[in-house]
Amino acid sequence: MKKIKPVHIILFGFLFVILIGSVLLTLPISSKSGEATPYINALFTSTTSVCVTGLVVETTMTYWSTFGQLVILVLIQLGGLGVITFTTGMFLFLKKKLTMKNRMLIQESFSLNTMSGLIELVRKILKGTFIIEGIGAALFATQFIPEFGVRYGIWASVFNSVSAFCNAGIDIIQTDSLRSYITNPVVNFTVMGLIVLGGLGFIVWRDLLRVFRGLIHREFPLKRAFGKLKLHSKIVLSTTVILIFIGTVFIFIFESANTKTIGNLSLGNKLMASMFQSVTVRTAGFETVPQAALTEGSSLISMILMFIGGSPVGTAGGVKTVTFVVLVYCVLVTVKQEGAIHIFKRTIPMTVIPKALTIICVNLIVLLSSILVVLVSDSASFMDTCYECVSALGTVGLSKGLTPDLSVIGRLAIIITMYLGRVGPVSLAVGFAVRGKKKVLATYPEEDIILG
Repeated sequence: MKKIKPVHIILFGFLFVILIGSVLLTLPISSKSGEATPYINALFTSTTSVCVTGLVVETTMTYWSTFGQLVILVLIQLGGLGVITFTTGMFLFLKKKLTMKNRMLIQESFSLNTMSGLIELVRKILKGTFIIEGIGAALFATQFIPEFGVRYGIWASVFNSVSAFCNAGIDIIQTDSLRSYITNPVVNFTVMGLIVLGGLGFIVWRDLLRVFRGLIHREFPLKRAFGKLKLHSKIVLSTTVILIFIGTVFIFIFESANTKTIGNLSLGNKLMASMFQSVTVRTAGFETVPQAALTEGSSLISMILMFIGGSPVGTAGGVKTVTFVVLVYCVLVTVKQEGAIHIFKRTIPMTVIPKALTIICVNLIVLLSSILVVLVSDSASFMDTCYECVSALGTVGLSKGLTPDLSVIGRLAIIITMYLGRVGPVSLAVGFAVRGKKKVLATYPEEDIILG
């Protein structure tokens, strides 16, 4: 019998949680009507929660009972943190000793090169997560308690904070997501802050804390702080800022005259709504404007940002910012006929390029397959189908209204796409990291081929 690899445990861990969640959501106690939910709908909801996607076939606020919403919240938290991280946290809470196998799982789930400081890293991740979610809930409470009352206001604040930080995009405050809060700066900037923090990745958090301590102890001046960050953090932070800025500018240009989205808003609110759209399509799924009303230009920009997604080892999906940057630099190096990729005065190992290309290609294959299946099974418009499938693969959760009307085959296709979108790039990265090099028994003569 072959030894089970850590990557398989991660894959089946997510699948196991999805199946358990789907069973709980079929129970009559999970719906407000008190009736059992059809299994395909429960499976879809469990998958979108664990994969922190946000596509829903039933409105979370009106369909699911408090128990059902609690199940969804737990699934979102599990999916956002990762099954391995959450399980490790339970071991630490119960003061159980972690075995070497447990440590290997943690190491590989975070794609780390060393086992040093793993337990402390998990502690900091859990502590940081609950602190940030708590702050988010407190900010939401200033808006939701006056609107919904103390009890539901607190519940809605906690639910939405966890959902935003985990980049799930599922809410329980309105039936049309956050459209009624399009001009509310507290709700907008709290959601955007939680999305960005969750999407940066836990490794970047650790690096930022290290540099922050250095500033506190005056080890270096503020102007040198960015230079003290590791290359990974520099790429993630700079790319995040650039993508948000570019997305905001293009969406503002394309939607300024569109009265169905932001055309009737003031200049300041137009900019805020454009920024929100730029941030939320990076795998979050909340919306302040109806996605079906977006112009073709904004839809295309949104899909590009969805495909790129957030950053590695975080709560976001997509092919990840670092993968995208490596691909861009690979193209630039080829055009300039340079011998190596240099970013922030550091040389990127050439072994990273095949990994980045593989992740991009596999995601494209999954995406095209999903689009083809949904087009055949549901006969929806090409743009709506592409938007739905890119959203599912990038674990975004935005839709042009196609999700509730999907056929059983269409829903199964989206379920599989969401699952692969959540675990696919991670499993590929981990698989490449742990796989040893095969011993070369023979070499063959080189022969040139023609490209382009």
